[in-house]
Amino acid sequence: MATVDVLTSEVVVPAGETPAGAVWLSNLDLAARRGYTPTVFFYRHNGEPGFFAADAMRDSLARALVAFYPVAGRLGLDGDGRVQVDCTGEGAVFATARSGHYALDDLMGEFVPCDEMRDLFVPPAPAAASCPRGGALLLVQVTYLRCGGVVLGMALHHSIADGRSAAHFVETWASIARGAPAADAPVPPCFDHRLLAARAPARTVLYDHPEYKPEPAARAATASTYASAIITLTKQQVGALRAACAGASTFRAVVALVWQCACRARALPPEAETRLHSMIDTRQRLSPPLPPGYFGNAVIRTSTAATAGEVVSSPVGHAARRARAATSQGEDYARSVVDYLEGVDAMNLPRSGVSRADLRAISWLGMSLADADFGWGSPAFMGPAIMYYSGFVYVMNAPGKDGAVALALSLEPESMPEFRKVFADEVARLA
Repeated sequence: MATVDVLTSEVVVPAGETPAGAVWLSNLDLAARRGYTPTVFFYRHNGEPGFFAADAMRDSLARALVAFYPVAGRLGLDGDGRVQVDCTGEGAVFATARSGHYALDDLMGEFVPCDEMRDLFVPPAPAAASCPRGGALLLVQVTYLRCGGVVLGMALHHSIADGRSAAHFVETWASIARGAPAADAPVPPCFDHRLLAARAPARTVLYDHPEYKPEPAARAATASTYASAIITLTKQQVGALRAACAGASTFRAVVALVWQCACRARALPPEAETRLHSMIDTRQRLSPPLPPGYFGNAVIRTSTAATAGEVVSSPVGHAARRARAATSQGEDYARSVVDYLEGVDAMNLPRSGVSRADLRAISWLGMSLADADFGWGSPAFMGPAIMYYSGFVYVMNAPGKDGAVALALSLEPESMPEFRKVFADEVARLA
């Protein structure tokens, strides 16, 4: 088994004075998964001296923490026992490591999101990180490979940021590291989470929101054991798939084919219910929209259900239309979710995965994560370090490949070989 040698591990504090006090967390923050989102960025050495020098990465991180000062804080409780972020300025974990085992090309050929890869390239999470007065909210590790390439591993606590907010932080940090002019800096962050507070005095719950309720016993969540894969679709393949889906968005078209092929690979009975879970970003769906720099969780859970027979026997465009039903909700739905969460214990919602018949699809398309340039070029690859459980799929821009899409996918180990076969066959047929 491959190992890395940890060279240094320290806590990096903001480079300047930062506000004290606390940041109130919205119901969407409290409903987010209680833990970290580990991601990895692979960088090819560009031949320049000082490539990902530890001092440069550490110093730029300290400067980024000035603007993103809650990231340097810790989770705490307000006077009513509600979780908040205490802006203590205690800092983020920053580690450096060296791998004598991996060269970049070998790693890219072998990498799939899994516990082993997370343990190699992302610092371990503090044992009490989900509890008040837990550990650092940001963990970073720069690992130097034997070829000179670098893996940047990062884990940001999901209670304070969704994917788009994480991308905002990385974009800002990278901008500082490469010395970009102030005029080109990303927009400043906004920490006013009360913009997503429940409506008062009267809450208005207009929908059922089964995604925030426990699954019936008959649809118990899958085990955490999974097989994972990284699959890339070329620009031409994506175009052919979208054409087969009557011009559906890239995310909906890709997820529709994944859903269809997963039902086949799992050999689900035709009458079995299969549910496609997703998340939608509410930032631009509210009136008025959230500020461009809103930093927090602004995504809500949604889903749509069908029988496996319907998904498998219908053209892929039909599944894409069902995917649209799970991703087209507007302000009324978003505000209804927030109001619903006001009446439940948002800290103890079901977070144990999805049924073996279901999928959870997340879009990272259009985020700046795939272009994170710290001064030595964009990553050769970027993606999640782990997948949590089977039935999970991320749809991402493939770094350096204009118009291409990368999928990070997990399924039951017994289903993955058949999925890869039927998915490849369907992509080839569409082309």
